[in-house]
Amino acid sequence: MGPAGTPDPLAFIGDELADLRERHLYRPLRVMSSAQGPVAVMDGREVISLSSNDYLGLSNHPRMKRAAIEAVERYGAGSGAVRTIAGTMTLHETLEAELAAFKHTEAVLTFQSGFTANTGVIPTITGDADLIVSDELNHASIIDGMRLSKAPRKVFKHADPESLRAVLAEAVTAGRDGHDQPYRLILVVTDGVFSMDGDIAPLPAIVEAAEAFGAAVMVDDAHASGVLGKDGRGSVSHFGLEGRVAIQVGTLSKAVGVLGGYVAGSQNLRDILVQRARPFLFSTSHPPAVAAACSEAIKIMVDEPWLIERLWANTRRFKAELTRLGFNTGRSETPITPVMLGDSETTIRFSSRLFEEGVFGTSVIFPTVALDRARIRTIVTAAHTDDHLDRALAAFDCVGRELGVIAG
Repeated sequence: MGPAGTPDPLAFIGDELADLRERHLYRPLRVMSSAQGPVAVMDGREVISLSSNDYLGLSNHPRMKRAAIEAVERYGAGSGAVRTIAGTMTLHETLEAELAAFKHTEAVLTFQSGFTANTGVIPTITGDADLIVSDELNHASIIDGMRLSKAPRKVFKHADPESLRAVLAEAVTAGRDGHDQPYRLILVVTDGVFSMDGDIAPLPAIVEAAEAFGAAVMVDDAHASGVLGKDGRGSVSHFGLEGRVAIQVGTLSKAVGVLGGYVAGSQNLRDILVQRARPFLFSTSHPPAVAAACSEAIKIMVDEPWLIERLWANTRRFKAELTRLGFNTGRSETPITPVMLGDSETTIRFSSRLFEEGVFGTSVIFPTVALDRARIRTIVTAAHTDDHLDRALAAFDCVGRELGVIAG
């Protein structure tokens, strides 16, 4: 009941929560009381963490911490305003210039997160005269960005360039509203690396299909940044497609080890986003420590290439051992390695037992993935040692046999 015995208009929320718990779909938050790292203290227990997006282990890198501290001492704790009022600092301009050079693009604009980058750029550059064509498994931020746009949208089968060609051919032939009037812009959007399955988009074929029909390509490289391409420049670099992808969205919150997102492309794209992108216009800019640490991360990725080499060596070993133990890791090609279990209840139990064995592996269940596609989503990092991986694999073996997921 509400105040003075009146009915509570939000009572339905309690019912929905009870339903989630009954169906074993409710997930409490784990609380970390240590620095982010390959070993962390979660809910008071020291565990090997396989659930961080800190691919290169930069979040606790000495150079990163020093850059952040120096920025605070010189510029203070906060920026004080949105970028269009008084919140644009030399640190922000420097970071964007460094990112543009790193990505081999004309310009970059930073956002508060990768999510806001997608929800900023898509509705800004598309409207009812345009068409958005999206991979069916694109990230939620892309989906929300499309929903905020007035542009109609079509979907092609996941990572299927032939399906994309068919969608584009139909769109070009029929035109806007089926009246032969051409679209102003057809924007093909795909993740570079898909965050749940860890597979890489067939970007060369996607770009070729888009070019054949006069479409532009936008790639969300959140999980490719720092992982694929020369010095971690992303999937466009990985496939040698510089100059053929109109828009690259990246994150500063994963391999870069800090916080934020960015859009890389032409100077005109940056300029129109400054004028119209709502997340940019109505959010305070990054604190000095964040901007400075992000700049330092770009330098580290170039200066210390062995971090990416170690990341991939750990990835190959971990995948091979999981497969040898009898686990299904799906179609992963990257450090994102899902351990496919299928059933949500089993997956939650598996994650809980792993935690008891000293390993933090997050359960991913419906609605993030389909009901029958529940999995433990793991990511090894450059900071994991051989001992960390040995102990994690032993825990997977133990729990897998105990729960009958692999043969005993």
